[in-house]
Amino acid sequence: MAEILVIGGGLAGAAAAAHLARRGRDVLLLEREPGAHDKVCGEFLSYEAQDYLSQLEVDPAALGAVPVTSVAVERGRSRKASPLPFTGLSLSRRVLDAAVLQRAMEAGARVRRGVRATSLQRHGPDWAVSVEDGPSLTARHVFLATGKHDLRGWKRPPGTQSDLLGFKMYWRLHDPGPLDGEVELHLFPGGYAGLEMVEGERANLCLVVRKSTFSGLGGRWGGLLAHLHETCPGLAARLSRAVPCAAKPLAVAAIPYGLVQERSDGVWRLGDQAAVIPSFTGEGMSIALHSARLAAEFIDLGRDPQAFQQRLARDVRGQVRRATLASRALVAPFPQAVVGRMLSPPLMRLLLRETRIARAVRIEA
Repeated sequence: MAEILVIGGGLAGAAAAAHLARRGRDVLLLEREPGAHDKVCGEFLSYEAQDYLSQLEVDPAALGAVPVTSVAVERGRSRKASPLPFTGLSLSRRVLDAAVLQRAMEAGARVRRGVRATSLQRHGPDWAVSVEDGPSLTARHVFLATGKHDLRGWKRPPGTQSDLLGFKMYWRLHDPGPLDGEVELHLFPGGYAGLEMVEGERANLCLVVRKSTFSGLGGRWGGLLAHLHETCPGLAARLSRAVPCAAKPLAVAAIPYGLVQERSDGVWRLGDQAAVIPSFTGEGMSIALHSARLAAEFIDLGRDPQAFQQRLARDVRGQVRRATLASRALVAPFPQAVVGRMLSPPLMRLLLRETRIARAVRIEA
């Protein structure tokens, strides 16, 4: 039996395991993937995320992260750019998650890779977790950090914007120079796409599209890619001589944007299992890291998971709501056109500020 069982070895789960193990807790982490792997993620690290990583002694720059100092928004042939109020970083989840998981192991957490949890049930004061091809495990506390994938019987509610599909693919650009230090947001009918460089001289194209739009394009990646080329001249120019790094993209369905969990039902919900902010904000990883640090603080203080869930909801509810309203406007035809015309550098900076984790709720080292 473990004192604390963490289900999921992504950013939130690995960070929580590291914080807890450093506090002398008995931690067992289960990760269903046998090794490092890519994920559907924009891979942008804001100032807040970098601060939380520094608390874990993880240095993204030393791992090859690419500095990002400005953001540009393109719709059709219109392009508007603005400097960021901080220097962001771009690093693949394959590299970042592995580094945080390594910190958890160094701190004393037991990590079992290639182990898939299949069910979770309460047994008196403890929890029983069933796994594929192995005996059930028991723990006093369970941290649910399965990211965008729900554990059977613990499906998340739909959120307030749940009609989007997510795709991600790396590309080797013929001329990455124009992207130097910049993240681009391309608005297209039915969705939006982000493009930025990551380590290894690759560009990460990560996008969301309405289910109805994707279906109208034949429900195939090739049709969606052709749609991007037709409606996003700047993105088409970037990809015209680019080489994809894989035969097909990673994909995720039914993203519950706008979700903020108010109840714990006895478990500690972290990261995307607790709150899901639209990807254009680049703040999803900050929320994951904040939830991990906050959970470690609460369990150390003897607080229960419901108190933690309510505090986390208060911390992020406002930014998630504002970001989701903006996201709904970015994928609807008329609002998208209005946003494209009205967006200015000062408005872009305001939107960035209003979708960040507030300084007042962040936990300092």
